Amino acid sequence: MQINNMLLSKYIGFFEKEVEQWKLDLGAVYDVVQLIGDVQKTWSFLENLFIQSEEVKKDLPNESLKFITIDKNMKIIMDKGNKIKNVLRFCT
Repeated sequence: MQINNMLLSKYIGFFEKEVEQWKLDLGAVYDVVQLIGDVQKTWSFLENLFIQSEEVKKDLPNESLKFITIDKNMKIIMDKGNKIKNVLRFCT
């Protein structure tokens, strides 16, 4: 049952607070999943550019080192998220 259908139910009064919280929580999860997808798309391009390309490392050494640090931090964040095993807790 969709959240909007639940909001139209005649029994909503009893569950209204819970349904509203579900709505907020699911919205947060959706936003984070969308953001992670966008980051992964960009990340795969940048990773090939700054980590895999020796030419770019040579031409842009400072930027490459900066990206390597950011890459490590991002992997730590994603690893923590993976260990949480609770998507809601990770996203909120």
